[in-house]
Amino acid sequence: MILNKIVTGIILVAGNSTRFGMNRNKNFELVNNKTILSYSINAFEDNSYIDNIIIVIKEEDRETIKKIINEEQINKKVDIVIGGNSRQESVYNAIKVATSDIVIIHDGARPAIKQEYISKCIEEMNSFKGVTIGVKSKDTIKITDDNGIVIDTTKRSNTWIIQTPQCFDRKILLDLHEKYKNDQVTDDCMILEKAGCKIKILEGDYTNIKVTTYSDINIIKEFLRNE
Repeated sequence: MILNKIVTGIILVAGNSTRFGMNRNKNFELVNNKTILSYSINAFEDNSYIDNIIIVIKEEDRETIKKIINEEQINKKVDIVIGGNSRQESVYNAIKVATSDIVIIHDGARPAIKQEYISKCIEEMNSFKGVTIGVKSKDTIKITDDNGIVIDTTKRSNTWIIQTPQCFDRKILLDLHEKYKNDQVTDDCMILEKAGCKIKILEGDYTNIKVTTYSDINIIKEFLRNE
């Protein structure tokens, strides 16, 4: 267990939803009569380790976000932070505002996240500075050069598909965001990797998908209905 540590849950919803293809923020799509975002907020609200929540948004979505928070009757303190032009900037904006010891970062569009994975991530922070949920690749992964020519094949048993949540020591993550602010990264684990920090991957499950295209809606409906 984590003792005497304040934990902030950060939920990212500031993306452009370009691949969703419906000209709207996928996080507000209704799934079984609830918005996708509502499931992620409720997951953080229900976890006893998490003390407060930051939701990172686009300015034009502020009123919609406020309405969702009110409808879900969230008891924990919720702050709204405006995101940047990239995921990297959005996370940085959030961790600058947070004052906690630990941050746990989650894609709002992963509504099927289970409590056990949130808790396990936070508990592993006793031993690591960075922890993430992931699943092992079911397929063979090839590494290519820029011309699409295969240069290597990964060992499937050691190849992971990374999901969220991802959990970090907030101060270390903030310092490294500032150090590597000019480097392009696709998740926060990469920033710690650059600094030589060990990242622990915890095995999750394949239901924790990120809604990316509209066709994912029917898949996530089934996962959430079964829950």
